[in-house]
Amino acid sequence: MASISKRIPLDADVDNVWTALRDVGNAHHVFGPVLTDCRLDDDATRVVTFADGMVVHERIVDVDDDARRLAYTVLDGPFTHHHATFQVTAEPYGTSVLTWVSDLLPDDAAPMVADLMEQGALAAQHALDRRTRLAP
Repeated sequence: MASISKRIPLDADVDNVWTALRDVGNAHHVFGPVLTDCRLDDDATRVVTFADGMVVHERIVDVDDDARRLAYTVLDGPFTHHHATFQVTAEPYGTSVLTWVSDLLPDDAAPMVADLMEQGALAAQHALDRRTRLAP
């Protein structure tokens, strides 16, 4: 099983980052322009649209406010298994770190996922840093 991990340092308050990430129906606000749309089909399933037009259904497995951890699984695409987590931790001086881990099968899908995670990490860093600077 392939496992890909990203550690994303953020010049942003941990609570602001968590507030943005836990809003699971608006992931495109955090990960745009990589994601162009996101909507909830029901309480636990979201549909995300990528910039290349790919549409993916994701099941929200857990939103843990105490741990600031979000877990989801991809229900379609080239995967026989795909589980991912985001966890936000506080760092000194009002900064934070977003850790994103994806475990997936088949292994040959790993390069595609790694590329999307790299793009998503840069998008999130830009969106969350800016959001915090503009917050009242």
